[in-house]
Amino acid sequence: MTRISNMLIPALIFYIVAMGLSQKRDIYASFTKGAKDGMKTVVGIVPTLIGLMIAVGVLRASGFLEFAGGLIGHVISLFSSDFPNELVSLFVVKLFSASAATGLALDIFKEYGTDSFAGLATSLALASTETVFYTMSVYFMAAKVTKTRWTLMGALLSTLSGIVASVVLAGILVR
Repeated sequence: MTRISNMLIPALIFYIVAMGLSQKRDIYASFTKGAKDGMKTVVGIVPTLIGLMIAVGVLRASGFLEFAGGLIGHVISLFSSDFPNELVSLFVVKLFSASAATGLALDIFKEYGTDSFAGLATSLALASTETVFYTMSVYFMAAKVTKTRWTLMGALLSTLSGIVASVVLAGILVR
């Protein structure tokens, strides 16, 4: 399986080149045109990325994200006394920044272990959720979308579904 996956990308590249040659297209010109378009997109979204990174940095440094996670954690602790508050902070931070969530995940792994309920829920949640605000800001900026309609609600609902499924599956796996 490893050999197949290692050969997949080069095979795809050779397939694209072969198709271009069979259709008698200028492959290099198409590649450079695509690269130029990609650079225009990168230049267009850099201000959004910088603004988002600064906002996440300020929210993390001020402790607001941990504070919000703690508030939500206290509400959850009314229903379940064995639910780690760190998971709530992780879920809140993941909405904004995957790298910050990874840092919190490492802390959870060190404190609880990777095979614990918290460790399994962390792994499953990071794999099944998205950085909603980051993704929306980058892709909507790149596509120049101004009317987002129900996108945020749909993204938050799907993230909540991923979190609930992660917690439920982790609980089943730990038993």
